Amino acid sequence: MAPAAASARLLALGAVAILAFAAGSADALRSLGVRDGAGAAAEGDAAVDLNATNFDAFLKASRESFAVVEFFAHWCPACRNYKPHYEKVAKLFNGPDAAHPGRILMARVDCASKVNVDLCSRFSVDHYPFLLWGPPAKFASAKWDRKQEKSEIKLIDDGRTAERLLKWINKQLESSFTLDDKKYENESTLPKNASDPAQVVQAIYDVEEATAHALQIILEHKMIKSETRDSLVRFLQILVAHHPSKRCRRGSAELLINFDDHWPSNLSLSSPESSKLLENVAAENHKICGKEVPRGYWMFCRGSKSETRGFSCGLWVLLHSLTVRIGDGESQSTFTSICDFIHNFFICEECSRHFYEMCSSVSVPFKSARDLSLWLWSTHNKVNARLMKEEHDLGTGDPSFPKVIWPPKPLCPSCYRSSSKTGDGAVQVDWNEDEIFPFLVNYYGKTLVSSYKETYMESLQEKKQVGLVSDDSPSLSAARVPIGAALGVAIASCTFGALACFWRAQQKNRKYSYRLHSLKKI
Repeated sequence: MAPAAASARLLALGAVAILAFAAGSADALRSLGVRDGAGAAAEGDAAVDLNATNFDAFLKASRESFAVVEFFAHWCPACRNYKPHYEKVAKLFNGPDAAHPGRILMARVDCASKVNVDLCSRFSVDHYPFLLWGPPAKFASAKWDRKQEKSEIKLIDDGRTAERLLKWINKQLESSFTLDDKKYENESTLPKNASDPAQVVQAIYDVEEATAHALQIILEHKMIKSETRDSLVRFLQILVAHHPSKRCRRGSAELLINFDDHWPSNLSLSSPESSKLLENVAAENHKICGKEVPRGYWMFCRGSKSETRGFSCGLWVLLHSLTVRIGDGESQSTFTSICDFIHNFFICEECSRHFYEMCSSVSVPFKSARDLSLWLWSTHNKVNARLMKEEHDLGTGDPSFPKVIWPPKPLCPSCYRSSSKTGDGAVQVDWNEDEIFPFLVNYYGKTLVSSYKETYMESLQEKKQVGLVSDDSPSLSAARVPIGAALGVAIASCTFGALACFWRAQQKNRKYSYRLHSLKKI
């Protein structure tokens, strides 16, 4: 091949590579040239080595919300000693074994390489190692210096060890990542889909995810209407009092306190004012369970396929966790609120209709939390039984997590008096409900609460500021809320009736009365 032709071919290949970087996903980019050539990452490194030829395109295409970029020099002894610290943090967020994938891109640039001299100069690198933080796209084609105001790129001024770097990140995100966090695996020693109690503690992440995702759906589809408005308010009241996540309780309280401002009862959904309000609320949606939620991935509810489990699993766990936390006097109001919420806001029409049919079949009011908890458990099993057959016939189920009658015997042997199979292969169980209820209370209540306080929220530091009421525990924190919301959370242990009275007084004397909606005619 002639030299001119060879040069042209190389230039063409280079152009294709650049286009691939600009258009591809972060995962695809990492497999195309990032670890090849000068400055390539060592085998097993989690942080991504970038250089001037791929830096802008790679960061522009990154899907992560934030990036940490380390500028270093390979000849620098301090940089070599710092690399293990940086890698400890990078392994939490990057690579196939990351505990928190998709959150933060960890990258590095070797300023001692001649090709990177101008790139390092763009970001005013004046010492090694030099760490910057910001949204990935903000790094692309950007410049930065210390005197720059209102920049989304920040200098990490306290990241000299893995512990200090992660502490700095946690402060930015109001999160509580730890160096001991491990990749969550769905598999357990029990039969498939027999949820291990040691794993269900992870479901607190998914309950938060499902809560934020549910509100996101409601806002995106403009589902708050005059006929659905009150049912959402009643459901938010339950979340304020009994959501297993403290920051979701606070976020729900803040949303409830500002509900009339966001959705005035006399405001037409088609009016320009309504559209503007919806946009403002949608932009603040993540605050219902903290700034880092939704995260965009599932843990306990992660399926083996992207279209299985996830949101529906997280929503079921939320509903079960609510029914084991309420008082006896709240059982009927909680039942009707849950039924209304699914009826009005669960966007799967067939699922919503089936669930509401089961709600409508209840003829006697619930008098205890035990009765409601057992009803929801029985209803969930009926749904599983129906889906079990449909998924088997159509081949649409999750092969790693097929629907089962729950709980499986290895998880709660005492819940079973006897079991047998019918002629069509279905399992028929004689349940011991006296054992099932305490099992549900422990599984969806005590297990989640104890783990949440001990391993997740305890590390969050309470942020005190003017206008905020301190939490009852200085080690717990959540989204910032006004005094009224904090007071609402403070009385969360009271009965739902007392809570409703409080909210009626605080929320412009709202008066809510329950009425069961007529079943939709399909």
